Amino acid sequence: MSMTNATDVTSNRLVPKKFFGTWFLHILLACMSLGLALPFAWMVLTSFKPLTEVQSESWIPTSWQPKNYQEVFSVVPYGRFYCNSLFIAAWVTALQVTTSSLAAFSFSRCKWAGRDKVFMLYLSTMMLPGLVMMIPNYQIMIFLGLVDTYMGLILPAAFSAFGTFLLRQFMLTISSSIDESAEIDGASKWRLFWDIILPLCRPGLITLTIFTFMGNYNSFFWPLVMLKSQERYTLPIGLLFFDSTRGQSTHLMMAAVTMAVIPMIFLFILLQKYLVKGIQMGAVKG
Repeated sequence: MSMTNATDVTSNRLVPKKFFGTWFLHILLACMSLGLALPFAWMVLTSFKPLTEVQSESWIPTSWQPKNYQEVFSVVPYGRFYCNSLFIAAWVTALQVTTSSLAAFSFSRCKWAGRDKVFMLYLSTMMLPGLVMMIPNYQIMIFLGLVDTYMGLILPAAFSAFGTFLLRQFMLTISSSIDESAEIDGASKWRLFWDIILPLCRPGLITLTIFTFMGNYNSFFWPLVMLKSQERYTLPIGLLFFDSTRGQSTHLMMAAVTMAVIPMIFLFILLQKYLVKGIQMGAVKG
């Protein structure tokens, strides 16, 4: 009886500590989130200010100027920049998801000589910084005559060691008995891949789609090297061009950046559930 009372007393002492520890962690995370959100809030509010109020201490505009967003399109071909980014990001995403899923299926579900060695060699390319590969890739694009073209931006990004690794981890979590059952039923490798394995990897495919699309939508260095014509500028290069020509128009610059960022935020919010699930499932088996 005395031991039971002692246990109850000890547990009662631990509960307040755990309670206050949890609340402290929540408050700390809330403060960190607020600190990260402040620059975004300043950017959005500044995009509605007239130029004379940009340097003012007040964050809230005294006179709201929604026409700043309309003026951006009249100063530079912003719509063209936007379409270029969406076009390139969409093509790269489609190609990269296709090639990565096929490669991942080969590395995880097909048995062939030297498979694991080839996979490790392919995976080792992730250790090379992108800037190191930029000069060789640029030389290849010159040889192929693809400088200052959409294809020159799309082709080098159509293959991804990271995407292959991510989808391979998903496919390894699927029981091999499914393959055996499919073979008994007379299913080909293609049918096994298309009708069985690929649908089961939907969270991984969505995760890779989000990472690839956002990464190429925000890509800066490769388009900066490759593009020479203004009509082919992507959004990051277009914003750089806008800043170099109208750098004093901070309110218009913030409006342009806000329009560039908002769609990606909504995309992340809508697909956040699949993204988290995809990352968790992909980390199950190494």
